[in-house]
Amino acid sequence: MRGVSVRRIGAAYTASGRRAVHVTLVAATGFFLFRYGLGRPVAATYALFATVALGGLSKIPGTGRQRAALSLRLLPVCWVLVVVGTYLSVRAWTAVLGMLVVGFALAFSAVGGPRLAGAAPGLQLLYILPSFPPYDPGSLGDRLIGTTTGLALFIAAEALILPEPAPPPYRDHAIGVARIAAHCATLLAWPPYALSDADVRVARQAGRALRPVSVPEAERPAGPGVRDRALAHAGLAIRALLSRLAQLPAEPGVPPEREVGAVLHAAARLATATAACLSHGPSPVAEYKALVAARARLSALSGGAEPTPATARAVARTDGRGNASVPRFTPAALRRHAATLEIADAALAMGTAADLAVRGRHASVEVSPGRFWYAEIRAPGLWWHRVRGNAGRRSVFFQNAVRIALALTAARFVAGVDTLPHGFWAMLATLTLTRTTMDETWSTIRLALAGTLAGALLTAGLLDLVGPDTAVYAAVLPVWMLFAFTVGPVKGVGWAQGLFTVLVALVFAQLAPPTWRLAEVRLLDVLVGSAIGAVFGLLAWPRGAHDEMRNAAAELLRRAAEIVVATTASVTEGAAAATVSGAPGHRSLEHTVILAESAYAQFQSEPTPFGGRRRVDLSAVDWQAALMAGHHTLWGSQRLLASPLTLLLPDAADPVSRLGDRVCGRMLLVSAALDPGGDTPAALIPLIDPAIECSTAGPPGAPRLYYATVSWLDGLITDLARITRGGQEQDGTATAAGH
Repeated sequence: MRGVSVRRIGAAYTASGRRAVHVTLVAATGFFLFRYGLGRPVAATYALFATVALGGLSKIPGTGRQRAALSLRLLPVCWVLVVVGTYLSVRAWTAVLGMLVVGFALAFSAVGGPRLAGAAPGLQLLYILPSFPPYDPGSLGDRLIGTTTGLALFIAAEALILPEPAPPPYRDHAIGVARIAAHCATLLAWPPYALSDADVRVARQAGRALRPVSVPEAERPAGPGVRDRALAHAGLAIRALLSRLAQLPAEPGVPPEREVGAVLHAAARLATATAACLSHGPSPVAEYKALVAARARLSALSGGAEPTPATARAVARTDGRGNASVPRFTPAALRRHAATLEIADAALAMGTAADLAVRGRHASVEVSPGRFWYAEIRAPGLWWHRVRGNAGRRSVFFQNAVRIALALTAARFVAGVDTLPHGFWAMLATLTLTRTTMDETWSTIRLALAGTLAGALLTAGLLDLVGPDTAVYAAVLPVWMLFAFTVGPVKGVGWAQGLFTVLVALVFAQLAPPTWRLAEVRLLDVLVGSAIGAVFGLLAWPRGAHDEMRNAAAELLRRAAEIVVATTASVTEGAAAATVSGAPGHRSLEHTVILAESAYAQFQSEPTPFGGRRRVDLSAVDWQAALMAGHHTLWGSQRLLASPLTLLLPDAADPVSRLGDRVCGRMLLVSAALDPGGDTPAALIPLIDPAIECSTAGPPGAPRLYYATVSWLDGLITDLARITRGGQEQDGTATAAGH
């Protein structure tokens, strides 16, 4: 155990040390070049702080080359921020208004993915810096020269100096898991015709490897573009395919029906072709068409569609009088057919998504306009869709942007009205210490103030001892900077604030005659900035994504319950609903899934809050299962209603209707458990509803549509059980509301 801790600490220091070398080398070079070589202190200041902004304050995930590529694309944005900040700072009210608009826009840019989210704090600093004295638009040239020099050198250092090995991208994970899916499908189509317990465990582990939390943040397909969306879609489809393969009813040594085996064999070939496609190989269009044909034959065989003459001849049998007829199957066989058709649907979605992920809008595989709605939309439209979907108070991106924008605006107002000395430091404290939850903000502020106090005492002693001798400060600066940016990120916010307090004193002591009161000013500014951050952390969504995760998951299940009822009603009444993929209910659920996914992404980075009005143990909930339930509801409903439906007779329609109602009720019950109201009664929720379990036996002569619907509802039951399974498993119950 101790060896593991040592290895982790060593790896942490290696990563932070690599970044510290880049920042120190570039910041010191730019600062000394302009300050002492060219006698341009303004350019020196901007060269240093531009490097600190993107190299120290920003937390851009990925390798050095990936960070360099993003920094290069952000260079024009940095120029705009310096120009806008310089001109708006001429008047206090324009600077405050600009901080509100720019602060919100930069924080809200996190909707573009983890890399933009990581870069946002550094970009904020590049607007904050020119919005403080001296208010001198005439120095804009030096400001831009310093910013450009610092960032250009930093980009080169990130790309060329001490490069770190790149982790395997998400696409490589998807390739490996697709090959495992192909292996599982082959085992089911050929001897031994079943998966062993070891195969099932491998499949489940492989599926978990495709969860976003299982891959580095920089490799997650979280962007709004076609390829990112399609790659995330491919990962979800591969996970669904593995889950369905593991659940397929099969008997070891007993071969499946010919048409079932053909579908499994075609799915295996498509999974193999998908892995090749993701490796920048050819499009899996031939394998896709082969699976479509095999799926059509199985669907016709089990009564899901009118068979073509060729299909009828292929599947017909002759009775005792020589008449050709479509065979009748046992309920067990029809359930197996329905499960196999779900495997085919998941595999087809996987192949389409993989082709889109590699080739974008030039994909060769047929694209469903409902499931892959984003395939024909250009980048600006997809960005607008992402922004519009998160422009509301239920979005954690919107909440975070409002919180930090209001806090920075208040800090800028206080600094302007009270002429706070070095008010830039107060805003920097607000920016770095404000967190997404009040508990985390308060804990951070306590550590930061303790660290700043220690740093201020050390700074006061240093300034009093050295006095105006800038040569000493110049000699100590690079050494201290290397130490601060290596140790601070590993030891935590207290150390980081203390070390940074000494660092800024070393910088400003070379720009103006220093006194020991500089340490006092630094402590005062951090106190003011942290107090402002605490106030807005308390007023603006103080529980962060923890409350929003509950709200979003509960709303997701309520929307899903509506679709379950509507879909089962359409199935039992024989309604044709070929256009339901664009129906308002589906779009509402799609929007809710988007909000839940963004809340879940932030939820994983927040510590568990202390206390609160909610009475649910968040650590006992499988939030991924809630997201999967939303996706499965959408996909299953679209699949069932994609073609004209055969009328179910009452003996088949009644059980489907009752099962749908019970699943709907179960969704509403779980949603109430996740997000209980103030008057929600305390109750124990069984993890598995026995009435649902025993209702899946098919009536004699039930058509394929019955088993397809029951198979879909069975999958939703499994998802709902997973959501609460993290609770009190020993007695099979989970608390709904209240202890």
